[in-house]
Amino acid sequence: MRLLKHRKTAKKRNTSRHSINSERVKMRVSKGDTVRVMRGDDRGKEGKVLRIYPKNGRVLVEGVNIVKKHRKARTPDDKSGIIEQPAAVHASNLMLIDAKTGEATRTKARIDTDGTKERVGVRTGSLSPGSADEKRLRTADLTEITNG
Repeated sequence: MRLLKHRKTAKKRNTSRHSINSERVKMRVSKGDTVRVMRGDDRGKEGKVLRIYPKNGRVLVEGVNIVKKHRKARTPDDKSGIIEQPAAVHASNLMLIDAKTGEATRTKARIDTDGTKERVGVRTGSLSPGSADEKRLRTADLTEITNG
């Protein structure tokens, strides 16, 4: 006896079901970075990265893409009303701001002598504030201050 086979689903059954959902977008910014918006209604605005959503490639930036949310009071003490809060922006519309020059810059990864990966500005070659080497320098300065 021949098994029944549906033509539409025959090839799709072998692929994993949720592989598309689990993919993550490569992010060039991280939490705490100062970024500038390059595209959209808020072009030219700068802000600090509050949160990153790697699954859909979006970033929540302070003071950018402000939307009005109609909120209902959850408890009798709370107030209902319209609240303004930032909404997520796509990461491709943002550029990291260089710590030295204060201008928007592209970044590249450089592997340090001890094997740690760090972000470096393409034009200036300066370390970005969130890189591992920058953190190491900051902790070294703090230990010098406390010791002497």
